[in-house]
Amino acid sequence: MSELLERVAEFSKKAHEGQFDKGGHPYYLHPQCVANMGTTEDEKIGGYLHDVIEDTKYTIDDIKALGVNDRCIEAIKCLTHDKSIPYDEYVANIKKCELARKVKMNDLKNNMDISRLKTVTPKDLERVEKYKKSYAFLEK
Repeated sequence: MSELLERVAEFSKKAHEGQFDKGGHPYYLHPQCVANMGTTEDEKIGGYLHDVIEDTKYTIDDIKALGVNDRCIEAIKCLTHDKSIPYDEYVANIKKCELARKVKMNDLKNNMDISRLKTVTPKDLERVEKYKKSYAFLEK
């Protein structure tokens, strides 16, 4: 693991400290899993940082301060869902950025794994269907 990737991994863990996923697990395990699915360093960086701006107090400037390259910064911006933008439009914008597309597909794969949940509700199954459609759209 490169020095940058180590810094990014630690930053992600710190940023998501105290957060838990729908299964009750420490949230940082999700970006860690998404990062581990990446095949390049940029995909791994994007995996670790894809939820930081949206779900924590940290900003894009904090990420830039880690020494993250412009390609990753653009992908992270693209992956950050502005809630005023409909989800389908958000996913369509991701498709325009190859790095963001690859990271989002890994994110969706991990989010579709409902084995992490203690109980599966109809709402969970509905969310998985939404993610399957997004994955298929990004895959083309």
